[in-house]
Amino acid sequence: MQEAAAERVLSWGLAQLRDLPWRHTRDPWAVLVSEVMLQQTQVERVVPRWFSFLEAFPTPQACAEAELGDVLRLWQGLGYPRRARNLHAAAQRVTELGEFPRTLAGLLALPGVGQYTARALQAFAFEDDAAVVDTNIARVFARYCGRRLTAREVQTIADDAQPLAQSWAWNQCVMDLGAVLCRPTSPRCAECPLIDDCAYHGVGDDPAPGSAGVSGRQSRFEGSDRQGRGRLMHAMAVAPVNHAALALVMHWPDDHERAQRVAATLVTDGLAVFDPVAATYSLP
Repeated sequence: MQEAAAERVLSWGLAQLRDLPWRHTRDPWAVLVSEVMLQQTQVERVVPRWFSFLEAFPTPQACAEAELGDVLRLWQGLGYPRRARNLHAAAQRVTELGEFPRTLAGLLALPGVGQYTARALQAFAFEDDAAVVDTNIARVFARYCGRRLTAREVQTIADDAQPLAQSWAWNQCVMDLGAVLCRPTSPRCAECPLIDDCAYHGVGDDPAPGSAGVSGRQSRFEGSDRQGRGRLMHAMAVAPVNHAALALVMHWPDDHERAQRVAATLVTDGLAVFDPVAATYSLP
């Protein structure tokens, strides 16, 4: 990406950055919580939950000292509870270290922290030079280049495009460009600061679907195992669930075998504990 094009993105973005609460902090714990919550969950749902989570667990140590079950209870409604388990484990590791790592390798060593989240911490908490690639940014670069990109290609393009010493602002602006203008459907190309340089600019086959980092449609939730897991997690947040009641709790009254199989996956994932004496499932 040419320097002039990058400057247009910055000028467009800085004038209208979305006012998101985690953009007002450089606390790596608060940034990590926001990034984990935003994985596969819409911004509007995350905002109030981010505040309530940080009120309960304002520091990594506070989260680390809590029972995993308490963290999972507070996570109710956000879905994908493995994220909460990993966040709890990351808090424990940061507490053991005494501080957050600053290097990419150190951040990647934290439980549940992948390439995107590690770079997001570098850029948004520490303001180090690091190019992040989320689904919005990956879509922008695929369309800009006019072809599907591999994971290595999109990261290299992102690294090369980022202006030095402007990591925080640049990543936020490109992210907003993807979220506001370069949307998955009905992109607002006429308003885009990259329209003169973009290989796609809304004409022809969209190169973004199937490109590395660009999220596709989620699998059907209604009637899925994920829905059953969520119903059991919600019930366990109130009280232990008897083995005989699993199918009823998951709303599959005639499929006890499926209910038992799904419950077993929660135990395997460390999100539930089975008491063989009481024959009940409960949060850890």
